[in-house]
Amino acid sequence: MYTKFYGLTKKPFSLIPDPSFLYLSAKHKKALTTLQYGLVSQAGFTVITGEIGSGKTTLVRSLLEEIKAQCEVGLITNTHSAFGDLLTWVLAAFNIESTAGNKAERYRAFVDFITDKSDAGTRVVLIVDEAQNMDIQTLEELRLLSNINTHQEIMLQLVLVGQPELVDKLNQPELIQFSQRISIEYHLTPLSYEETVQYIDFRLKVAGSTEKIFQPSACAAIFYYSGGVPRLINNLGDLALVFAFAADKKKINWKTIVDVISERTTGGIKRFEGKVCLSPNIIDRSTEAEKLRRALLEATGVDISKSL
Repeated sequence: MYTKFYGLTKKPFSLIPDPSFLYLSAKHKKALTTLQYGLVSQAGFTVITGEIGSGKTTLVRSLLEEIKAQCEVGLITNTHSAFGDLLTWVLAAFNIESTAGNKAERYRAFVDFITDKSDAGTRVVLIVDEAQNMDIQTLEELRLLSNINTHQEIMLQLVLVGQPELVDKLNQPELIQFSQRISIEYHLTPLSYEETVQYIDFRLKVAGSTEKIFQPSACAAIFYYSGGVPRLINNLGDLALVFAFAADKKKINWKTIVDVISERTTGGIKRFEGKVCLSPNIIDRSTEAEKLRRALLEATGVDISKSL
């Protein structure tokens, strides 16, 4: 709707994971490097965690594009027990056709698949996204799958991607053997203010923009309300473009962001509440956001923490 108005070739802030829009901040680059190292070093288990909307799935999609020609890769995204047992997910992830009627037969079918790929010199990688939804029993079954690996050869590599609750589960006493097998792990944190500005500019450039559409005050307000979480930045950025387009504005400042926030909260769905300042676990980022709030107050006379 607004793409032509802003000279864009596509929407810059789509919520659909798209590797072409992957902005490699220092922390995202480190997370991707961690994933790559886990595969190259033949780690049995690699675990990547991060808050909701931090960009984990986009990283996974980027990794898949990179390794799909070198490895046999299976991706599991439906991790709720309602979608079936673990081995059913695994066989489907690798498109393994089987008439197995029980777990033992499904396990045998998977072992045969792994063995055939290993004999052909092909690495097998199983990636589980949203792994925090797996219960303790399913996670233990996943560990048992790795028993196919020997001390001499890693035939199956597993990558778990999930929210922080995944770490809580892996620290349960029942999963001590699982946690001991994790070779590589990394926790992805939100973007800083500078990274948020770069992220916004990067996505606009990928979408074809040659102009500075979001003014510094708009970027500051977006950071304040999103806490540097990419998905929330995307949501705010997209709605800001819609609002500005409706008002026939080529440039977006803090007022448009406040209008977006006001509409979202008065509509009954609260997603943005000064996320950075409300996070008790990130003291340094809270200080950073407070500095931005004061700078905006001094420059515009508006306190964005009280603008609703």
